[in-house]
Amino acid sequence: MPCVGAARLESPPSSTVVPSSSETEGPRLAPAIWTMWGVVAVFGAIALLWSHHVDIPLRDPHGKMFAKKLLGAIWFFAILAVIDVAVRWWRAGHTGAAALAVVRRRLAPTRLGLVLLALVAYHLIYIFYRNLKSWVALRTPQDDWMLRFDRDLFGGHSPAVMLHHLLGTTTAAHPLAFFYAIFTYICTLSIVGCLAFLDDIRKAHVMVIAGMWTWILGTASYYLIPTLGPVFSAPQEFASLPHTAVTGMVQGNIADRKEFLADPQAPGSFVGVAAFASLHVGFTSTVLLMMAYLRKRLLTWLTAAYLVTVLLATVYFGWHFIPDLVGGVVLALMSVGIAHVTVYRTSPLRRRRNAS
Repeated sequence: MPCVGAARLESPPSSTVVPSSSETEGPRLAPAIWTMWGVVAVFGAIALLWSHHVDIPLRDPHGKMFAKKLLGAIWFFAILAVIDVAVRWWRAGHTGAAALAVVRRRLAPTRLGLVLLALVAYHLIYIFYRNLKSWVALRTPQDDWMLRFDRDLFGGHSPAVMLHHLLGTTTAAHPLAFFYAIFTYICTLSIVGCLAFLDDIRKAHVMVIAGMWTWILGTASYYLIPTLGPVFSAPQEFASLPHTAVTGMVQGNIADRKEFLADPQAPGSFVGVAAFASLHVGFTSTVLLMMAYLRKRLLTWLTAAYLVTVLLATVYFGWHFIPDLVGGVVLALMSVGIAHVTVYRTSPLRRRRNAS
């Protein structure tokens, strides 16, 4: 969804191929790259220190959180890069000279090196985030007052139960489960799509760094207010929902948490439950803000529509409390702002005024 079609939108309108800018891409991005890797180092140090504190090693269960995700992202980038080159070559006149020029520009070693550095940095942040999130299970959940707060907002009623009455518990469950479950793919498509399709790799790095900060700030929010979510603290409210991929995820997370708390040292012990803030909402909001930032009108509307389904699904299935949703949006705003400053060394508002 995000950034797909960017090659068509950003390619030169004439048949003239824009000269390669690979010689300047590295120097222009150097400060941002150093800052990005400095953040990785600091967040990694925090993860290692907390690992020592809880006496649990950093884990990558079955390679799913880092090794396989990184390899998959690299392969996905390769596929999208071929599509990008093909589209640009065709629009540039589909001649031999045009093909050579496009390849030199889009697949220059400097550009590919920057892409690889960005992907590795992003996935390192992700594996640190997942481990720190797992260890939140050792803290006492504060769900009781979150449940009361939700009911106070809705006149003593559970927002999830109200949504069940409004949408029903049969037909609506399956499409909402589908949109909720594809979130992981949306994350990957957003990051890799921007790196593959955008003309200016600095803008792609704004997306990558914004994604990194969404995970980092989300980790901080988990420790600020450790919660599980309504489906874990008030399961009776969701007993009438049919079996879907999402309800299966809930059962799996319950089992994982019990196993972890029974023996945190067990090699396979790993937890994926933490509610405040909602990073399904947070990361999707980050993508939405980035599509607006990049002035991709169609993708902005598509991402906005997807965000609506995520908001509904998080409440409907009980993954999050209402404040979690607001917290996710706030994290997204902060992440995009930090990412822009990291890359351009100026605030988004000042840069927009200068451009106008």
